[in-house]
Amino acid sequence: MTMEKTYAHSAKGKPVDKWEELPDHLEEVGRDTAHRATKFGCASLGAVLGNLHDFGKFKPAFQRYLHDPTVKGKGHSTAGTVYAVRTFHVLGKVIAHAIAGHHSGLKDGLLAKDGRLEREVDELQLAMEGYFGAPNGFILPKMPSNPERFTPDGICFSSFQFSFLIRMLFSCLVDADRICTERYYARLDCRRVERGANATIAGLLAVLTNWMESAARERATKGEAYQPVNLRRAEILKEVSSRAKDPRGVFTLTVPTGGGKTLTGLDFALRHADEHNLDRVIVVIPFTSVIEQTAGVYRKALGDLAGEVLEHHSAFDEEKLRDEERQGLEKLQLAMENWDARIVVTTAVQFFESLFSNRPSQCRKLHNLCNSVIILDEAQTIPLKLLRPCVQALKELARNYGVSIVLSTATQPALIERQDDPDRSFAGGFQAAKVTELASDP
Repeated sequence: MTMEKTYAHSAKGKPVDKWEELPDHLEEVGRDTAHRATKFGCASLGAVLGNLHDFGKFKPAFQRYLHDPTVKGKGHSTAGTVYAVRTFHVLGKVIAHAIAGHHSGLKDGLLAKDGRLEREVDELQLAMEGYFGAPNGFILPKMPSNPERFTPDGICFSSFQFSFLIRMLFSCLVDADRICTERYYARLDCRRVERGANATIAGLLAVLTNWMESAARERATKGEAYQPVNLRRAEILKEVSSRAKDPRGVFTLTVPTGGGKTLTGLDFALRHADEHNLDRVIVVIPFTSVIEQTAGVYRKALGDLAGEVLEHHSAFDEEKLRDEERQGLEKLQLAMENWDARIVVTTAVQFFESLFSNRPSQCRKLHNLCNSVIILDEAQTIPLKLLRPCVQALKELARNYGVSIVLSTATQPALIERQDDPDRSFAGGFQAAKVTELASDP
């Protein structure tokens, strides 16, 4: 019997030998998903997830579909999902949700007895037949190891934490799959796709520091340095910056309006990120008008590195960009897909909806929240009816995903659980002993 190669993607107008072979795609996505999941100690889970996500493409029907788009039965998410559940037990259920949803989105009831998997178990058999009938070096993955560093919420690993982990792994897979596919077609067309940051956190910090020191010298020259407000701003900046070496965790920045929170917060965030080798700073702001203002301040302070600031909100106006920034517009638009930028300025709606979304496009960016500093500007504006889930998500990011949270406002909301003051305590909120105020005398 003639053994035929299997393919992950066809290429219109190109001979079959230019198509992407399925084993190559599975292995590449496995490596890239594992790399992303390394940030929260789940590289092994990520590798298995990437290896299995398109296992259903081994089906003869899918291979025929690549040659003839009218062929039915092209679905390919179920086979890897069933394999994971049957082979990897509890961890398989975590993996299964991400595989099943990597095109259509996360599904409730996926593992119910009368759910989708129970009706489509033959999909795995078809894929296995194609797998064993094809000449390839792809080896089905072995049992992944347990997450390495997770801290339970209370006595046990809670359902909320499981759902959060699923969504994070889902994010890693979706981003890796789409970028690997993008990379294949870019190579095929001999074109270059520019993604990622050009500057380092240390580089951004150096530029910001130079700009702020220059601004301080200019105020001194003009005799403005000793004005009461400027004296207090300088005092606040010095105090806050001195805390950058503190361990990662939850911080409050309680400074009155006009106290310089915008640049002081960025200065602390970049210093803290540099100290702890974090990847980016994400600034969450409730109002689009304030976002544009804040991003403008950042760009002015960062000068030639202004292009490292990514605005992601519905009112973003590319016409307002400077010429040199507009030249990198395509890169900015790509960065909006997964927040692969050093400084991201976004809305609270975009931020929190993404954290609880089931859609691939919204969840794709979530893994880039890991190992970052997240500043919540005007933290008191989090909607009251959504306060508990929002706080739980922030706590989980700080607990298990290497994130430092900064609650920045002149009027701190009561988000802290206080044993000594029940009237001001938020049950399930941040633990008072683990929250650090950056301004010594609010």
